[in-house]
Order: sequence, then C-alpha cells, then structure tokens
Amino acid sequence: MNFINKFLRHSSDNFKNIFIRKQYMKTVSYVLQRSQHVPSTTASNKIIGYWFLTCGGMVYVAVSLGGITRLTESGLSMVNWKLFGERMPSDNDSWQEEFKKYQEFPEYKVLNKDMSLEEFKKIWWMEYAHRMWGRLIGAAFFLPATYFWATKRFNKNTKKRILMLGGLIGAQGLMGWHMVKSGLEKNLSDPNDIPRVSQYRLAAHLSFALALYVGFLHTALDYLAPIKINNMNFFSSQNIQSQYKKIKKLRFFAQSCKGLIFLTAVSGAFVAGLDAGLIYNSFPKMAESWIPSEIFHLQPILRNFTENPATVQFDHRLLGISTLCFTTYVGIYSIKYKLHRRACIAAVAMTVVAYLQASLGILTLLNQVPIPLAASHQAGSVALLSAVTWYCHETKFINKLKTMKMF
Repeated sequence: MNFINKFLRHSSDNFKNIFIRKQYMKTVSYVLQRSQHVPSTTASNKIIGYWFLTCGGMVYVAVSLGGITRLTESGLSMVNWKLFGERMPSDNDSWQEEFKKYQEFPEYKVLNKDMSLEEFKKIWWMEYAHRMWGRLIGAAFFLPATYFWATKRFNKNTKKRILMLGGLIGAQGLMGWHMVKSGLEKNLSDPNDIPRVSQYRLAAHLSFALALYVGFLHTALDYLAPIKINNMNFFSSQNIQSQYKKIKKLRFFAQSCKGLIFLTAVSGAFVAGLDAGLIYNSFPKMAESWIPSEIFHLQPILRNFTENPATVQFDHRLLGISTLCFTTYVGIYSIKYKLHRRACIAAVAMTVVAYLQASLGILTLLNQVPIPLAASHQAGSVALLSAVTWYCHETKFINKLKTMKMF
C-alpha cells in the first residue's frame, strides 16, 4: 500500500510539473512577443544595435580619457568653453595668448609657476582631446538618431530611450564645464588650499557618463542579443517553483551587484577629487590600523564621507571588497543553478573582471597612484560594469515570469 501511495504521489508530481512546464513556455512566448523593447534580429535592427554599441564604446573611451585628464592634471588648462568647440592655437602667438589666459588662474599661480610653454601644450592637448571626443559622441549619436527616427526605425520604447540618452549627453557636457569652473575660482577660501575641481561635480560628471554608457550597452544588447525562448528554460530540476525562487533571488543579487559597482566607481571619483589615493598606501590595513583614527575628524560627521580623504578611501575599500563578494556569489551560483550558456559566460566574465579590478586597485594604492595603473583601474571599473550589465540583461525576464499564476 505504501508503495502504491508513493507511486501515485510521484506520478501526480510529474504530471503537475509537465503541466507547469507547458504553461511556463506559453508564458515565455507571450512575454517575448508582447515585450516592445525586444526588437527582431533583422539586418536593419542589427545596424541600429551596432550603432548603439559604437556610441557605448565611445563613451567608454571618453571615461578613460577623462581619467587620464584628471591624473595628468590637465583639466584646468582650458579656461573657456564653447558649445561647438574651441579654436586650436595655430602659431606661437596664439599659443602664448592661450598660455597667458591660463596664467591668470590659481592652478598656475599656486602649482605651476615654473611651467614652460611646451609643458602647457601637453596638458592643453589632453583636455582638448577629451572635450572634442565628447562632442564627437554627440555627433555620432544625434545625427544617426535623427535619421532613424525620421525613417521610423525605432519602436515606442526605443524612442523613450533615445530621448533619455540624448538628455544625458547634453547634461554630461554641461556638467563637465560646471565641474571645470569649480577649479577656476580665483578667490581661494584658504591660502593653503590647492586649486582643484569640486569632488562633488567630478562624481556627478562620472555618474552621468556611467549612466550613459549603461544605457547604450543595454539597448545595444536588446538589439544584438535578444533573449530566446530556448535560453529561458532555466528550470532543469523537477521542483520548478523552488528553482524559480532561487534564480529570482540570484537576479536580485546581480542587480544589487550592479548598483554596488556603480556606487564604487562613483566613490572612486571622490578618491580622485581629494587625492585620497596618495595617503595610506598599504593594504589590507591603513597604516597600522584597520580603521583610520581620523575617520570622523570633520564636523558634522556626514562631511567626512565626501570631504575627508581618509574616510573616502576607507569607504572605497569597503565598497570594493563588498562588490568582490557579491560578484563571486553571483558567479558561483549562476553555474550551480544551471542558467543558460550566455548567462553563465557573463557571470564568469563578471567574476574574473572583478578580481582583476580589485588587483588593479590594490596595486594602484601600493604604488602611490602611478598614471598607467590608475588609468587602467578606472577603465576596469567600466569593464566590470559592462559585464554585470550583460549578465543582468541575460536574466532580465525572470522578473516578468512572476506574473505566472502557477508560481
């Protein structure tokens, strides 16, 4: 009798799971068909996808250029800003005139009194390249976007993203100049102050750039790597409901990881803005302590998190370690839960890049922020953000499946 009861119970569970699988696949098909933000993979749409990817790649280069500009202290060499670009000095007289403009501002008077014209040219060209690259991004985005919009190549959801991305590009340009202006203040509040851009505006400038990059990459993936039905059949075990809950939890950790990576990168802007990487050049301890003694030196206490170099570096370390733990968890459990192949590759890539990025950060700190290492560390943060964006894209439909009644 016990054997018969077990057999009937097992058969009932099997029939139930078969029914759930069929309902699951029907729901997946419905989700994919009704989702307006998943374009078809036609040749025409692939062109749009590659265009988004190109714009994203250009933003990646801009972030890297911006990091080098900051590290070489070139950002305040151009003291004027024009929407459509500044004229390049064409002869020695025009270079001298540009140099005289720079000499009127605190960075020259306080830090670069002995700078020669040739040295000035180097930092001027660095800032000029960064600005012109930003304008090139604008042209590469707005001109094709206007054409694609006019020829009705965008769906409703993509049009919303175009407006959002266009707004971010404009805001990014304005924030860049707003940031530079903060370093051109002629009246320093303290004679011992060092002329530098506001760390708040620097962080905002980087935040806009990262948001723009993620927007481009995510949209490009929608066009070039749409989720397929056979890629969504994650549930290999018999207990489908339990498997779904586990994967949903994993996706929550992945989204949290994405937020942590973004926050860690932005905290890096505060480290750069305050030159906080030039103190406590040891790891894992900060000198002889795990927590620096001056961590709450400023009053009110909240100022320490954005204005105290020791606290800012401590926060960046803590966020970096937390990010590493989260990415490791997501990477391991993505393979354990047998997600589809692309999701597993993205998870492994994310984990590998996270460890490389952490290693670069430690090496940069121990070597007192040499430019090649520091620039690689900033570029690495965008690479890590790329990997987690890819992973989140591969698992984004899991949340949509919560509407399935059998769950």
